[in-house]
Amino acid sequence: MQLSRAIGFFHGNIFLFSTTIGAGIFISPKGVLKSSSGNIPVSLSIWALCGILNIVNGLCAAETGATFPRSAAVYFLLKRTLGSCVAFLHVWIKLFGYFIGLAAQSLLVASSLIQPFYAGCSPPELPKKCLALAILWSLGLLNIRGVKTVSWFQTLSSLVKVAILCFISLAGIVLLVMGRKENVSRFESALDAELPDASQIAEAILQGFYPYVGSTVLVNIAGEVKNPSRTIPRSLISALSIVTVIYLLTNISYLTVLTPKEIISSDSVAATWVDRVLPSMQWVVSLGISASVIDTSSCGILSGSRLLYAVSQEGQLPLIFSMLNEHLSPAAAVIQLTLLTSIAVIPSNMTNLLKYVGLASWALTGLTMTALIKLRYQHPDLPRPYKAWLPMIFVSLVSSAFLIFMPIIQSPKMEHIYQVVFVLSGVLYYRLHVHLNQHSVFSEKITCYLQLLFNMSPSEDQQNCISTEKHGL
Repeated sequence: MQLSRAIGFFHGNIFLFSTTIGAGIFISPKGVLKSSSGNIPVSLSIWALCGILNIVNGLCAAETGATFPRSAAVYFLLKRTLGSCVAFLHVWIKLFGYFIGLAAQSLLVASSLIQPFYAGCSPPELPKKCLALAILWSLGLLNIRGVKTVSWFQTLSSLVKVAILCFISLAGIVLLVMGRKENVSRFESALDAELPDASQIAEAILQGFYPYVGSTVLVNIAGEVKNPSRTIPRSLISALSIVTVIYLLTNISYLTVLTPKEIISSDSVAATWVDRVLPSMQWVVSLGISASVIDTSSCGILSGSRLLYAVSQEGQLPLIFSMLNEHLSPAAAVIQLTLLTSIAVIPSNMTNLLKYVGLASWALTGLTMTALIKLRYQHPDLPRPYKAWLPMIFVSLVSSAFLIFMPIIQSPKMEHIYQVVFVLSGVLYYRLHVHLNQHSVFSEKITCYLQLLFNMSPSEDQQNCISTEKHGL
């Protein structure tokens, strides 16, 4: 048995649209504008900069997918160059990003669905979080039914996402061209706004980078991509360029209709925009936004559970996560991911969630770029069907270091200590479970019990069945 390389250029773009366009564009404008001190030109420049940096990071990571044409390619790159401990920390941070990202998406869907019942005011937190948990667990149960159950509507939902954003963008352009005084004056006085400092710009970039999270999905599933060295870079350039333009036009549309203060005070900018422009269409647009974000969340649960599945096969997580049920789904991994995401939904707000995801993403980007540079010098003769331009790798590495350390230097906060403790807890878990390789009788009994409870069986490692001879490995 071999994994089927069925993802070509078209479906590569669809996967990127499906995973990239989601919660971020509907809630991140609030955080970006707030961190930009309400400065409209700076805010729009940060959206464009995040798009460009995301394309650069994606093209650099594409070298990993071409050099190691298999799923979880970055994990194997780090394991080969920086060691098993760093590779496990990559997984530890990546899973944290999944928990927080899925929590933010669930809260956005709940906010969009419940907002029409509270016209003119913000919905209460308790019903919103209860609805978010119900949505999250529904998607978890759906994923337990297997990949075929959750994959059929991805193409359709991608078209729905693009259609909604194009509608918002075109409506904003029409309102701006019509030249209504209150719409045009907002942009005319934009240059007089206060300029943010370096720390605020770093915070704004962290907020703005979240809508682009998911752009490395093709690298993560490189084992199922046709001709990875050609398909991945082409899909990244085409899809992410379109996404960047759409995001810029959507933000211009938001700023045409709403003031910066209104955007900053809104939990769902798109819902507020629709309530101002077309109040009678709020239900339709809310359902459309919810459907598009639900698809992204479903893909996130699918991708995150497969990461748990792959690392478990390497022996760095409990064996139960690599077992499959009758629907060929790692049910235990799906349930674990859903449980931990539920914890993130309860106490947090979306703006802080996005900042944590952005910081985690840049930390992973820095690790990946460091590993790529080390691999270049350690193994210069290693076949690389696609090779990223070296200055782009250094640009990505420098930008990652700036965004990670600048907020800590300029305005240290207690949350930075929490982040360090989180990373150190990953090292502790690695030492106890992986390095010491402790397998007690008690843990084996729990594994057997869960295996019987969820009707799961150990799976064959299909990744080892992929023929890589034609790729020069």
